[in-house]
Amino acid sequence: MSHPCAGIEPSRFREALGHYASGITIITTQLDEEPIGFTCQSFYSVSMDPPLVSFSVKAGSYSYPRIHQAGRFAVNILSRDQASLSNQFARQGDDKWRGIDWQPSPSGNPVIADCLYWLDCQIHAEHAAGDHLIVIGEVKALKPGVTKPAPPLLYYQWQYRGLARLDQ
Repeated sequence: MSHPCAGIEPSRFREALGHYASGITIITTQLDEEPIGFTCQSFYSVSMDPPLVSFSVKAGSYSYPRIHQAGRFAVNILSRDQASLSNQFARQGDDKWRGIDWQPSPSGNPVIADCLYWLDCQIHAEHAAGDHLIVIGEVKALKPGVTKPAPPLLYYQWQYRGLARLDQ
């Protein structure tokens, strides 16, 4: 018996997933006094007790092996006004941290100024899944990054989007 998904073409799969809106985060750590980070839209909560979150990253990621080595990371949840930061951290090779204002979290991970919220995590587990790794982190600290709430940065149909309230 053939697998029911064996005939799904990657381009059609990508098109289908483009119909799902997601928030944008920057995953960061610091190793040997060097800040490390990358843009990530595959972030979600896993458990309330203990507090666990997860993100997925390409198995061939340039940044993730150093995050793995550090054993910890911060999740910086971006606001609608931070699309340029998302683009800056999505690139490989450039100095992603040029012009970035940040402070260390309690465990030493970079917290980007004016992010909506940050979560300070310790790596709890990693799982290989196809061409990606699923990383689960235990939240050790968290705090709003801004004093007044702002709309989140969303990604939908290959474009950054905002949030609109639906009146019912």
